[in-house]
Amino acid sequence: MTERDYNDCVTLHADAVFRFIFKNLRHEEDARDVVQTAFEKLWRSREEVDPAKSKSFLFTIAYNAMIDHLRKVKRIYLKEEFNPDVKVVHKPAHNAKAILEEALGRLSETQRSLVMLKDYEGYSYEEIGTITGLNPSQVKVYLHRARLQLKQYLVKVENVI
Repeated sequence: MTERDYNDCVTLHADAVFRFIFKNLRHEEDARDVVQTAFEKLWRSREEVDPAKSKSFLFTIAYNAMIDHLRKVKRIYLKEEFNPDVKVVHKPAHNAKAILEEALGRLSETQRSLVMLKDYEGYSYEEIGTITGLNPSQVKVYLHRARLQLKQYLVKVENVI
């Protein structure tokens, strides 16, 4: 991969990679850090990367960096103090986007990533397998289970109302 190929890859795929990582992490600064790390790793290994496979390689790097980030964050425990003076008021909102985000948040990291790659980004099972390190059969099974879990959450009246 030449410097021009790398720049073309950045231009073509930066938004899609950021969107994918941001949808999974739901934190803009963390998503930016993960994407920057992915592009840095792509730059370092650009001589070994086939330009035709740069998109797949980039998403694989970004996916693995996201998983590493999530594992790191899970190790950090924050302790919040209880303040009895703080009152929380719950107002029901009929916001489909928020309900879907809540449903996606209940999925495991792998399931959420698979749903995002397939249903949001439109990748094939083979491409998703390459990105995540799973074979296409595993991708289909995990994706099916994730969709069932989403369906079970979304059809419950108390979750939607």
